Order: sequence, then C-alpha cells, then structure tokens
Amino acid sequence: MVSLARTIRSIRRVGLREWWRQMQYIGDAKSGRFVGQDQFGNRYYENLNPEEEIPGRHRWVDYAQHDFNATQVPAEWHSWIHHIRKDPPTEDRVMQNLSPPWKAPWVENLTGTRGAYRAYNTTKPKYEAWEPKSISRGESSPP
Repeated sequence: MVSLARTIRSIRRVGLREWWRQMQYIGDAKSGRFVGQDQFGNRYYENLNPEEEIPGRHRWVDYAQHDFNATQVPAEWHSWIHHIRKDPPTEDRVMQNLSPPWKAPWVENLTGTRGAYRAYNTTKPKYEAWEPKSISRGESSPP
C-alpha cells in the first residue's frame, strides 16, 4: 500500500497525468533520472535514493507499447537493468564500441503472434491418418 505522503510527492515530481499513467501501467508511481532510450522507444530510468525506492527496484523500464513483454528489452539494456553492467549502454564506452558491423538488428520474440515462425514440411508423410468408413442406416455392412 502506497502512503499518502509518497503519493503526493510522486504527483508533484512527475505531474498528475504521468502519475495516473504509471499507476495504470505499472501499478506504482516512480520518479528518477532518465538514463536512455532504445531503438524501440522504451525509456529507462534510475533512482538511487534509498528512501524512495526499494533496493533492487531502483532501475526500471517504461515500455513504449501498452501490450509489452520482457523480450522487448534489448540485451544491452537487460544487462544494465539486472545489474550485470554498472553503466547503462548510453554511458558505457565498451558497449558502444562492442557492436560488430555484421550483427543483425535485434527483434523481439514473436512467439504466440501472427509473426511467429512456423516450420513447414515438404516431404510426404510416412503414414496417413485413419478415416473410418461410415455407411447409411439400412445399408448392409461393408465386407
């Protein structure tokens, strides 16, 4: 349960409209330093004040799409959010120079959507499904 003082403080910091949007999307009102944005429009934030945020929850992502999932976070931002890397990709020189020219652009996991990969087979099946032979009433049974 969010205290009244924390709610009022959050509304003052981010504004009433942004506060309401955060309550609808993530269920919590957060304010912090804008760290960067990825190629999908997701915005990343950090708040290092221990009085405002629970330890371990001081880095978060504000997804660009309302229907979001975790595969929409690229690997370099995932490593920053999960404290694998100390500096975000926008400030880390190693991450900026790490991407080789042959690397394919990152795409989200499309499993369960219309864009999901579906394998198809071009060979003839080894067996055929059994279809029962039915007859109309009053006819004699097949031999």
